[in-house]
Amino acid sequence: MDAVFEHFAKGQVESNGYELSKSLSPSLPNEQLRAIWKSCNTHSVKGVVKRHVHASLDRMNVFAAKEDPKYVQGWIDVYTAYWKAVGDLHAARDPASDSKGSQLLWTKVYESWRELLNTILRGYNSLGFEAWTIPCLYVVLKHLREFALKADFERNNSSSVDTAAQSTFQDDFNPESDQNRVLEDCARQLNRAFNACLTDRSELENSRKIGIYYVINLLFKTYFKLNSASLSKNVLKALQAGRGDMLPLEAFPKSQQVTFKYYEGLLCFLEENYVQAEEHLTQAWNLCHKDALRNKELILTYLVPCHLLTTHTLPSRKLLEPYPRLQKLFLPLAKHIKKGELHAFDLDLLENEDEFVRRRIYLTLERGRDIALRNLLRKVFIVGGFEEPKAEGDKPVRRTRIPIAEFAAAISLGSQETIDNDEVECFLANMIYKGLMKGYIARERSMVVLSKSGAFPGTGV
Repeated sequence: MDAVFEHFAKGQVESNGYELSKSLSPSLPNEQLRAIWKSCNTHSVKGVVKRHVHASLDRMNVFAAKEDPKYVQGWIDVYTAYWKAVGDLHAARDPASDSKGSQLLWTKVYESWRELLNTILRGYNSLGFEAWTIPCLYVVLKHLREFALKADFERNNSSSVDTAAQSTFQDDFNPESDQNRVLEDCARQLNRAFNACLTDRSELENSRKIGIYYVINLLFKTYFKLNSASLSKNVLKALQAGRGDMLPLEAFPKSQQVTFKYYEGLLCFLEENYVQAEEHLTQAWNLCHKDALRNKELILTYLVPCHLLTTHTLPSRKLLEPYPRLQKLFLPLAKHIKKGELHAFDLDLLENEDEFVRRRIYLTLERGRDIALRNLLRKVFIVGGFEEPKAEGDKPVRRTRIPIAEFAAAISLGSQETIDNDEVECFLANMIYKGLMKGYIARERSMVVLSKSGAFPGTGV
C-alpha cells in the first residue's frame, strides 16, 4: 500500500489530479496487485487505509488544509473500495489464485470497480472532492468500461478472458446489444458521472465541468458499442442546454476535441446530414495528431463517403496510402465510379457488403452509383463529338441533342443488363433532378437536350 499512498500524498500536496489518479490505477503488474491485496484483510482494511491517509496528509503538511473529517473519510472509503477491487482484479488475472473457483471473475471485478465509482461520485456530490481531482474519475470510468467489456465477453463465452482475447476488443458497432448486459449497466453509470459533471454549479475554474467531454466521449463509445447511437442525441441536447456556463470546446485537450467531433460527425452521418457530418469530421481530421493513424483511419472511413456525396470527390491513392484497409474498401469503388463501370461497381459493392454494413457506410456508398452513372453518360456526351460550325471560324460546340437510344446502349453495356428506353428516361430524369446533368428530355423525339454551358456540372466539360 505504500506506493499507492506515495502518489496520494504527492497529488494532494501539489493539487495534481493526474498524480493522484496514479494511486487508483488498476494497470499494475500482478505482483503489485497481489502485494496490495495481501497488505491487509477484510477486517483490518479500514484501519490500515485510515492510518495511511492520515499519515500521508500529515507528512506532506496538508492535513490542516484538509481537516474536514468528511473529506478525509471520503478518501478512506475510496481506497477501501480500491483495495477490494484490486483483490478481485488479481483473482481475474490469475484464476488459479481464486480458491473458490468462481466462473464470472470479470463480473466480480466490474461490480467492485463500480462500487469504487460510487464512492468517488459520493465524494464529489457531498464530501468536498475538488475539481482538480477529476483525473481520478477519468481513470475509474475508463477502466469500468473495459471491465464491462471483459465481463460480457466472459459471460457470453462461459470462461475467463485471456490476454490474447482482450486485445480483440474494438469500438466498432455491435448489433448484438442483448449480449452486453454489463455494458448496458456501465452506460447507466457513465450517465450518472455525466450528470455529476453537468450539474455542478461551482465557478468554472473549480468546476467538475472540466471533465464533461471526457465522460461524453466514453458515453458515445459505449452507446455505439451497444448499437444505441440514438441515445447520444440526448447527451448532445443536455450539453447544448448547459453550454451557457461552460468553457468552449477549444479550451479542452485536443484528444477530447478530436473524439467529440468524430462522434458528432458520425451522428450526423447516420442521420444522412452529410454536409454537417463533413464539417465535423473535417474538424476532427485537422485536429488529429499526424501519427494517430488508427484515429485518422476511423475518421476517413466516414469522411470519404461524405466527400463522395457532397462534392463528388474521389479519394486518391496517395491519401489512402497509409491505410491498407481503406485502400481495399475504397480504391476499387473509386476506380469504377471514375470510369463509369456500373457492373463492376455493383460487384465490388456486393463483395464487401458485410464490411460496409458493419461500418454503416453501405447505403451511402451505394449512392455513389449515381456518380458512376453520371460519368458513363458524360462519356456518351463526349464521344458524340461536335456539331458542324454554322460559319467558318466559329468556335466548335459539342453536340447537345443526343438520342435516348445512345444512352440506353451505354447503360446496357455498363450494367450488363438489357435496359428499355422508359427505364433509361427514368434514370436521366433523376440525373437532371439531382443536378448531375443540365438539360431536359424531349420525349416526342426520343431525345435528350443538354445544356450548351456545363452539361455535366463540376466535371470540366
